[in-house]
Amino acid sequence: MNKTIGILAHVDAGKTTFSEQLLYHAKSIKQRGRVDHKAAFLDSHYIEKDRGITIFADQGMFSYNDSTYFLIDTPGHVDFSPEMERAVQVMDYAIIIISAVEGVEGFTETIWQLLRKHGVPVFFFINKIDREGADVVQVLDEIRSNITGDACDITASFSNGEMDEDLIEFIAERDELLFEKYMDSGYDRRIWLETWKEMVEAGRIFPCCSGSALQDTGIREFFAKLDQLTETAYKTEGDFAGQAYKIRYDEDGNRVTFMKALEGKLHVREALSYGNKDESNPEKVTQLRIYNGNNYRTVDHVEAGQLFAVTGLSSASAGDGAGVFRKKAEYEIIPALKSKVVYNSSYHVKDVLKFFKMLDAEEPSLNVMWDEKFQEIYIHVIGVIQLEVLEQIVRQRFGIEVTFDEPQILYRETVETAVNGYGHFEPLKHYAEVHLKIEPAVRNSGILFENNCHPDDLPVGNQNLVRNHLFERDHHGLLTGSALTDVKITLLTGRAHHKHTSGGDFREATFRALRQGLEKAKNILLEPYYHFKIKVELDYMGRVLSDIQEAHGTFETPETCEDKVTIAGTVPVATFMNYNTVFRSFTHGKGILNLKIAGYDRCHNEREVKERIAYDKDADPEYTSASIFCAKGSGYQVPWDQAKKEMHAL
Repeated sequence: MNKTIGILAHVDAGKTTFSEQLLYHAKSIKQRGRVDHKAAFLDSHYIEKDRGITIFADQGMFSYNDSTYFLIDTPGHVDFSPEMERAVQVMDYAIIIISAVEGVEGFTETIWQLLRKHGVPVFFFINKIDREGADVVQVLDEIRSNITGDACDITASFSNGEMDEDLIEFIAERDELLFEKYMDSGYDRRIWLETWKEMVEAGRIFPCCSGSALQDTGIREFFAKLDQLTETAYKTEGDFAGQAYKIRYDEDGNRVTFMKALEGKLHVREALSYGNKDESNPEKVTQLRIYNGNNYRTVDHVEAGQLFAVTGLSSASAGDGAGVFRKKAEYEIIPALKSKVVYNSSYHVKDVLKFFKMLDAEEPSLNVMWDEKFQEIYIHVIGVIQLEVLEQIVRQRFGIEVTFDEPQILYRETVETAVNGYGHFEPLKHYAEVHLKIEPAVRNSGILFENNCHPDDLPVGNQNLVRNHLFERDHHGLLTGSALTDVKITLLTGRAHHKHTSGGDFREATFRALRQGLEKAKNILLEPYYHFKIKVELDYMGRVLSDIQEAHGTFETPETCEDKVTIAGTVPVATFMNYNTVFRSFTHGKGILNLKIAGYDRCHNEREVKERIAYDKDADPEYTSASIFCAKGSGYQVPWDQAKKEMHAL
């Protein structure tokens, strides 16, 4: 059977070394590489070798017993976490590597939450038990207290298919029918093993082992157990269904789409529809590749359960469904910073933009933006390490030198009051009218849409146009021009003309309705927040609490344990993004500071930000809140505050 397993961890926990051991023991590679020797098989990019960290989610392939395994080694540095999140959605099982010295770290919890959100079964491997300061028992306690109480240590309790008494009871306690059988007739190996496999797949039990990837201790034993406890059942008959999770450009400039086959089979030269691609005009698959690291072999077909790459798809993007599966994947890790691309004027701007659009296809979270007015390119980023890597990538791939301005906070806007917005677009020989209700939504929910429009008022095709235009791009708020979010938009009604309505009319009317509604609403500014967890000696607690308050953060009641204190809470990214340097200085490197993006909330200094950005809502070339009506053969403009009384559908 085909199984896809992902290896995930906080940076430096040893997952790439762990992956190398698996590939070596399965005879997929002839020798084990080491990260510190710049020879890791899966960290093949020169930047990965140079920095000693995984940046790209690369895959290996090997056979074990009766299964073919596809292994994905994911980035562990938070700056490259979107790459990790995209890979998560094609995994059948995941292995979280945790250092026996550092224990559960901030990014470990982020990984765990993503895996649970997407229902991926999880195994834990506590690594680096050979290191000074390693404490497996303490790390197990951290897993059970910070991650899940259903983790079970199977290092010694499960071997060659046999379980000890503690494990037998642990499994039985988590299944009512199994517990009754245990009390009535005792342990039955076959039933226990089958039930355990089902519970692992359902995310009710999370097996854990320990060892050392560097010293090759416990790796083979762990994987033998994982093989026994995992299974997949992919349907290879019927129509093809797949999902894209990664885009790359190869050395010849070919756009390569990496996919997971979910159902059926796909053959070379077969026509394939994907994403929003018109099903009546599919594209032909020109090549199918099975990758193992940087190397690949071409095949004439792929089948359900396999990871593969395809050429011939001109515009597929990460997250697109393909074939009969057309659902678009949703990602929740979002950048909180933006930065301007700085380049020499000798480079033609269209060339630079083309290069960054290629990078944008490979890393969609960059959200490359072109400012037509100022002729500038902006990107969204998670941190400064990502910018440093991008400089190297652009230099190596495209032969140009770029730098980036200091990252700025990526603000967003929302509304606090519900309003109706009206938009009308009727210059000569055009006609469209849209009425929208705009109301606050749950924080960090994005843009939600509901349709209450009757087909008698507006044909369904035009209703769909309104929805599509609302989701085709980010929309500027009125305070700073930042992206609108956390609103529910309801289509109330609209009007079209059988003769004069033409392409683009509903885009104009929809944008004007949205903008007209925002003019009447109470708008508020949002900024990104960190969730922090800080562990320091008791002597530093006062300093830390003072720093948090000064940074406009909030914290929960501190938890003390012996001479240590743990403090958790939230704080604006803007005030805390450089705190790590200060923190390391006064704790002399002995404190632990874990940060992860906690989403958006009200901006702590809205007035100051608005004054600094100085956005002029009436001078935004992409938006107007006025409507256009027609009388006596010519169009005329009606300001937003007078437009309602002229609407035709009221």
